[in-house]
Amino acid sequence: MSSAEERVNAMRGYKATLNNPRVSDEAKQNAQSMLDQLGGDQPSHDLYAESGEQNKDPMRVNAGLKAAAQNPNVSDEARRSAAERVGENPEE
Repeated sequence: MSSAEERVNAMRGYKATLNNPRVSDEAKQNAQSMLDQLGGDQPSHDLYAESGEQNKDPMRVNAGLKAAAQNPNVSDEARRSAAERVGENPEE
């Protein structure tokens, strides 16, 4: 795997394996070994460095704020704050 993006994608798969209760212990050990070989969090840092972007994706931030504004499990104050940041009425 050459690019940081490919390494990050591989890591996502191995992390999913570690968190899947239907995966054998042997497979989880293999996934952990592969994660260790891929360099921990370094690939994601490389990916941000390649793109020159250190900030979060604005589209994803906006989507998260919209979700928080509509989520009944979020406090009223947090819902209002999220709605204000995206310019929506929290009562919609």
